[in-house]
This record gives sequence, C-alpha cells and structure tokens, in this order.
Amino acid sequence: MRPRSGRWSLRCACVVCPLVVGLVTASLWAQTTETKSPTDDEPQAPELTREAEQAIDRGLAYLLKSQNPDGSWSSKEGKIAIGGTSLGLMAFMVRGHFPGFGRYGDALDRAKNYLLQKAKDSPTGVMGGMYEHGLFTIAMSEMWGMTGEPKDNQVIQAALERAVQIILRAQSSQGGWRYAPRPDAGQDTSVTAMVFVSLASAREAGILVPTETIDRVTGYLRDQVWNEATGGFGYQGNNTATIACTAGGVYAAQLAGNRDAEWVTAALNYLENNPKVFSRKDNGHFYYSHYYAMQAMVQSGDERYAKWYPKVRDALIALQKPDGSWQEQEEDYPHKTPMAIIILGTPHRYIPVYQR
Repeated sequence: MRPRSGRWSLRCACVVCPLVVGLVTASLWAQTTETKSPTDDEPQAPELTREAEQAIDRGLAYLLKSQNPDGSWSSKEGKIAIGGTSLGLMAFMVRGHFPGFGRYGDALDRAKNYLLQKAKDSPTGVMGGMYEHGLFTIAMSEMWGMTGEPKDNQVIQAALERAVQIILRAQSSQGGWRYAPRPDAGQDTSVTAMVFVSLASAREAGILVPTETIDRVTGYLRDQVWNEATGGFGYQGNNTATIACTAGGVYAAQLAGNRDAEWVTAALNYLENNPKVFSRKDNGHFYYSHYYAMQAMVQSGDERYAKWYPKVRDALIALQKPDGSWQEQEEDYPHKTPMAIIILGTPHRYIPVYQR
C-alpha cells in the first residue's frame, strides 16, 4: 500500500497554525499552477492502470460539464445538491485537485463557495438530511487547510465545527443516527455509517469527538445490527444482512477502532464471499456499497485490498458511459459518478479518511 502523500502532512500543519496555512497555500499554489497535474511526478501504484486513470479523467471531465452555474452538482431536478456538491469536490480531491489550485481551481472554488453559502444561510446549521449533512461534513473536513485562499480556513473551520456539533447532538441513546437531526429519530446502519465516517474525518482533522460517542457507535453496530450467523450487518436490526449495510457498517466499525475485532473480520469475510457484490444487476446499491467496501478493504490491510481493488476497478471501467459518467438515468441522484471516481482513485491516497 502506498504511503500517505505529502499533502496529508501539509494539511495537518494547516490545522495547527494559521501562519503555516499561508506558507503552505503559497507553496501549493506554486506547485499546482503549473500546466501539469500535481500527481504527474508521483510514482503510480501498480494497481492503478492506464485505463483506470483515463476513466477517472473522463469522469472528472463529465463533472466539469455537468456542474451547475451556481457551482453545485445536483440531480436534473436540482435535488441532493449539498450531497452531490460535497461528493463532486471529493472526486477531484481524491486525484489531488483542490479549490483555488491548477486547472480545476475555479470550478472547485465555485463548488466550495456554494457549500459555504448554504451553510451560512442555514438557520440551524443542518445541511439537508443527515445523509447530506454527513457528506458536507466530510467535504469541509478534507478541504480545511487545503484551499487556495487562506482566509477560507476560518470559515471552513466554523462550518465544520457547527456541523460536528449537530451530529453529536443528534446521536440516539442507542448509538446510531437516522434521517432527522434528532436523538429521538431512531437509527439505521446506512445513515449511521455515513454520519460516523464524517465524524472520523473531522476527528483526524483535529475536531474533538468524544470517546463516548465512538463507544456508542461500536455498541450499536456490534450489538444491534451485526448478524453473527452471516457476519453481515442489517439495516435496522440483525435479522438479515445486506451488502450495502455491511460495507458501511464495517468501515464505520473500523474507523471506530475495531479493526482487529472478530465481528469486523466476519463482516469483511461476508463481503469477500458474497457472489453478488461485483454484479451491478444483483447488487442494487452498487456504487454506494463499493464506496464503503473499497475503504473497508483499505483499512483491513494490504492482502484484502490487493484482491479487492482490481475487481472493482475493472467493474467500474466496464460500467462507465460514453459521456464519461456513471449515471444510468437522467433523473439519477448525483452520487454515482463522483463515488465511482473516488473508488477508482483510492490508490492516490490524497484524502486522509480514505487512508489507513
């Protein structure tokens, strides 16, 4: 597995010291305003084939063409714009492109500004439902200290801290989250995974996440939705298991500090041994489940990762549309294309929460 890129070290420095932010962004500006990609000089991981790189580039080109005038990415009807824009930003960042730098800098600045304006306009701080709120939180965390404008860092930090506080207050007494930002709204594995990944990202960036919050997540996943017989996770309970919930549940469990637990190993085995997992026809939440499963394999170590990535890489390359997207219908929510790019771009290791 490739070591973490230099950008992770730079990002940590930015979080600690505002003076370093200015120095770092100036350095990044000098590096990324050149005509070449900031990743061109890096040794490439052997699993990242030329075909995969080309698929990523075609996907990014599609995202540029489909970006709305206000900087957002959304469905054709304008739905899920906060989630779509957050994922769109991360699709570029996974390839080493950040707001304010290089040939994509202006487009990514517009996306960043769209999210920051939406955060400013929200009277409660809640960014859509909890799915979108989680994606927004990840985007803020991973952008913090990595944009071309040092003055943005304070705005991003404030939006991130506010988003995290909403998540902490919304956790149910049993440890999970559901669609509404209230502790009495219940919980399910799908929302819990999305929200907790965002907390893990914020925690890596330096935001305080209480230990008891993490412990309650572990308790919820292990005791309420993990199915001991199959090793998989269910949606709301442990009577059945699904690919998508197992992928999200095991990644969240790993980020909560349970990488070596037997029940987490059992969940990874469930994914590896499921004959439907790489079939778009049989895996109904294909992009969503592989968004998590890919990162779960990264967390599990080199052996599982080395077996998993080539399979999902080749499946995604085969599924890409001639226009560069992975959208299957015009009315699709805007998650499939950026999720596919994030999965394919895993070997680059530019986004800390997607590293081990």
